[in-house]
Amino acid sequence: MSKEKHIAIIGAGLVGSLLAIYLRKRGHEVSVFERRPDVRHEGSDEGRSINLALSNRGIRALEEVGLASEVTKITIAMHGRMMHGLDGALTFQPYGKQGQFINSISRSSLNRLLIKTAESAGAKFYFKQRVTNTDLITTSVTLEGSGPARVLKYDAIVGGDGAFSTVRHAMQFTDRFDFSQDFIEHGYKELQIPAGNAGAFKLEKNALHIWPRQSFMLIALPNLDGSFTCTFFFPFDGEVSFNSLKSDDAIHSFFEENFPDAMTLMPELINDFKTNATSSLVTMKCNPWVRNNTLLIGDAAHAIVPFYGQGMNSGFEDCVILNQLLNQYHDDWEKAILDFQSQRKTDTDAIAQLALDNFIEMRDLVADTEFLLRKKIEAKLHELYPEQWIPLYSMVTFHDDIRYSEALRIGTKQKKIMDEIMQKPNIKSTWAHLDFEQLVRQLQAT
Repeated sequence: MSKEKHIAIIGAGLVGSLLAIYLRKRGHEVSVFERRPDVRHEGSDEGRSINLALSNRGIRALEEVGLASEVTKITIAMHGRMMHGLDGALTFQPYGKQGQFINSISRSSLNRLLIKTAESAGAKFYFKQRVTNTDLITTSVTLEGSGPARVLKYDAIVGGDGAFSTVRHAMQFTDRFDFSQDFIEHGYKELQIPAGNAGAFKLEKNALHIWPRQSFMLIALPNLDGSFTCTFFFPFDGEVSFNSLKSDDAIHSFFEENFPDAMTLMPELINDFKTNATSSLVTMKCNPWVRNNTLLIGDAAHAIVPFYGQGMNSGFEDCVILNQLLNQYHDDWEKAILDFQSQRKTDTDAIAQLALDNFIEMRDLVADTEFLLRKKIEAKLHELYPEQWIPLYSMVTFHDDIRYSEALRIGTKQKKIMDEIMQKPNIKSTWAHLDFEQLVRQLQAT
């Protein structure tokens, strides 16, 4: 595929907008179609998480398109987890080494910046345009907006339209197309801790706050205005569930019992709980991601649950890898997208599994004494052998040179070694005397 082709991107969300910048930089004509209103003028994030965690994989993409420094201005660094016990006790768990952190960022603020940058680069955006059909043979889309339906043909189409992608839906009617969607029993609801006087933060600013309560949890991410956006993860059904919290009294009693310190900071809790949407959490996988000149990317190809903070980051990394392959194949679109699919499928399957596993860690284990000891031992291993033993979370979050699939493979080996360590007699009192060098050799040998 030579340069100066016309590429349609379906979806003006984070990944679609970022990809538009990359493709314009390569000289392609780009048209982006979005069914929602323009986020710069009207609210269009209903049902989506308001805050996101930006980490190294995503930052790398923003650096490549020249936006990293500008994005830094709208982020807040989170250096670790602040655990809130039922008794109000606080425990801080650093994410990595000194200087390593993830970043809280507003989805809409980032989306606005990406759209603005893509438009400045020459991409054309069309909002309130619903794709009702994608023809994978003719590489055309049928659009419905304020006027009559239109059929437009392109040299290539990219489906970046999220977990419930209409482009993927067209692929699902083709031969030998595998698709799965797995909803977990939990949903989520956004709540709010407002800023204090003069924009003061009522909680530690530079931390991701977690209230782990085994079968459910509350988290809070800081905003630039001093507020915190909270996300409540809770089962849809059961004796203690969204379906069981219907009355004001039930909501009040539940939060007073389980999150007493958070509740005192949430004056609009009842109203927020009753009016904000309850959204589902799903893992979606499909194969292939390519049909002729049409490609799926981001959540359209590999939607994951949010518990590793890698949904946006993995989608941004998609753009990095696709751009690398377009360089490698000198803009031969057909070769690049087939290789992209081959490379990324293994990695996105890996991060999907890691995200599900991390939900258990966040809600059940982060306050567990045995878990904390494991983390302490691993931190010591990393301190002594920083290149040979990198904790799984650090591999995923801070090392964009390590593929997700490789991080999962190494992390599985680390877990086996740590499981054996934790079975040793009196490990709580003897762990400092472990043969750490031998443990590293064991990791490298298996």
